[in-house]
Amino acid sequence: MSQNLNLVLLGINHNTAPIEVRERLAIPAGRLAEATRTLAHQPGILEGLILSTCNRVELLTLQEDGPTTHADLLRFLHEYFAVAPASLAPHLYEYREREAVRHLFRVASSLDSMVVGEPQILGQVKESYTVAREVGAISSSLDSLIQRAFTVAKKVRSETQIGSSSVSIASVAVDLARKIFGSLDGKTVLLVGAGKMSELAARHLMQQGASKILVANRTLERAEKIAALFHGQAIPFEALYDQAARADIVITSTGAPQNIFTRSHGQHFLHSRRNRPMFFIDIAVPRDVDPAMNEVEGCFVYDIDDLQQVAAANLADRSREAAAAETIVTREVEKYQQRMQSLDAAPAIRNLQDHAEGLRQAELRRSAGKLAGLTEEQQAAVDALTRSLINKFLHAPMTALREAARDGDARTLQELETLYTSQPRNKSGQSNRE
Repeated sequence: MSQNLNLVLLGINHNTAPIEVRERLAIPAGRLAEATRTLAHQPGILEGLILSTCNRVELLTLQEDGPTTHADLLRFLHEYFAVAPASLAPHLYEYREREAVRHLFRVASSLDSMVVGEPQILGQVKESYTVAREVGAISSSLDSLIQRAFTVAKKVRSETQIGSSSVSIASVAVDLARKIFGSLDGKTVLLVGAGKMSELAARHLMQQGASKILVANRTLERAEKIAALFHGQAIPFEALYDQAARADIVITSTGAPQNIFTRSHGQHFLHSRRNRPMFFIDIAVPRDVDPAMNEVEGCFVYDIDDLQQVAAANLADRSREAAAAETIVTREVEKYQQRMQSLDAAPAIRNLQDHAEGLRQAELRRSAGKLAGLTEEQQAAVDALTRSLINKFLHAPMTALREAARDGDARTLQELETLYTSQPRNKSGQSNRE
């Protein structure tokens, strides 16, 4: 970013905060636009984007070079989510400038995901970007950075094998169910929520031998569409509690703000199933299943943090590809920073050009009397000659300024500017020339 802007990223994720904390900050898709607009209207915030997934909530902001601080963003979280700062502070991370760029590139490339290489995160970043653009929360600076993140993510996926055997959180959930049952043959599975995650879960379950799939969704048409893909059965959401006991495994991933299944539901289901066990895999944030259901004998509940164990095994298998991907990200961060530094040379170059033009004009005025007898054509020739001399004189220092900027050498950049102009710019980017 430029000398007068600060790039700041503040967030929590699955590595820093348990699900009990993350679900308090989760933003439903329908409220993301309003939340992003509110963030962008905070004092000192020039541009902003919110990334909210089941594993992370992050605020990416471009701020004025002023008093806006970590505390200001923490206050936004406190006021918007009604969560006490003291309960959030231990779980927050903050990145600035180069490290913020690096973090964004890693997130978009799925290197910071619970399941490294999973493809969903890039789509989620793109969705946040689209929302931020629609509400006018980002413009040229963040737009350029995020577009670059998309390019880096594409490069990582095309130049490494990190996504070749990628598994989503949904498939990790299925792996966990298979470990519990030994086999999914003959098992009936109920998907609650008919989003992309549920569809992926259904695909993996069928591959592992599940015999029947039930799908419940608040939009019956959507449930029917997914059920038809797998020759399953759609269930009206109103009939969920009457039908759920038919399922051995319930995978739930809705956007409901409160628990869908409670402890009493579990007791009712077990009674209907004559105490045959029932497994709930809750991949929603906020959670769909009350953790208290685990207290019901025969009910086993796994939330998204329980998937960490399986994800860790996947991470080990992909460590080599992940290392190659990290190298790409590091290289791309360096290229991006060099580009930004090169942009920072522009004000110094303009200052140098303005200074030289001022000297030229002053000399022409000083010699105006001597030049008065020249014809209009001769005066134009003098003007062109002096411009040419100035341009040739400026070539070497302008090249040196660009090289210093590209190398990130701020000290040399300032010294060169002062040497050739004797009037460096102030913090606002204006020349100190009186």
